[in-house]
Amino acid sequence: MNIIVCVKQVIDPEAPPSSFKIDAANNKAEMKGAPPVLDPYGEYAVEASLKIKEAKGGKVTVLSLGSGLMREVVKKPLAMGADALVLLEDEAFTAGDSWSTAGALAAAVKKIGQYDLILCGREASDTNAGQTGPAIAEVLGVPCVTLARKIEIADGKAKIERVTSGGYDIVEVPLPAVVTVSNEIGEPRYPTIKGIMAAKKIEPVVWKPADIGIDTSKIGAAGRRLKISRLFQPIHEGKCELAAGETPEELAANLALKLREAKAF
Repeated sequence: MNIIVCVKQVIDPEAPPSSFKIDAANNKAEMKGAPPVLDPYGEYAVEASLKIKEAKGGKVTVLSLGSGLMREVVKKPLAMGADALVLLEDEAFTAGDSWSTAGALAAAVKKIGQYDLILCGREASDTNAGQTGPAIAEVLGVPCVTLARKIEIADGKAKIERVTSGGYDIVEVPLPAVVTVSNEIGEPRYPTIKGIMAAKKIEPVVWKPADIGIDTSKIGAAGRRLKISRLFQPIHEGKCELAAGETPEELAANLALKLREAKAF
């Protein structure tokens, strides 16, 4: 089994709101005082790949995209047990949307060559779009199954339990295929000391746009199809208004009037 897992370096979703700053002029979110992390759903995808590797053998290659990628972040899958790391690292890859990101990742997959399965997280914690995995499948022309909670490989096919609002479906697709993984797959394993030490010795392969044969007009901000009109932090405000009354009955009647005026019922 040759498995490719797509992961992403993101702003820490567990960081306090005070750590975030919105650059309104450029529609960008910035963080101060908290380092970036590997996207949590990406970690579930890594865990799924390692379970398949343990059951069927093979190789797990991790693929990530961006600029200024912190090695201690993107190397975490190696410490968990992945075998290789490929980075698409260049300013041209930044500020893309799901489609331009998927185009670059698909081009990298083609350059990697032989693959049986591509795994992605169900969505990234910074955009929650859930579109990149299916878009990769569209570009590559392979089947896609989303929201997997269990994956079994046999006879050149993937049998997948797919999470639904009422439980789960069981679907089967021929390989190669793209599968997006949900948290129901099981908690990602912690990197061991041995794994961390081994990861330090593995140097990532770094590719620029020219290395994957893709035009810079089709990736990153230049290749976006989605336009952000406004990025902002919501302001939550509340006010309290008291109902007056000389007696409990008068107080209840005034409260009922105020609730009706507020269209609370």
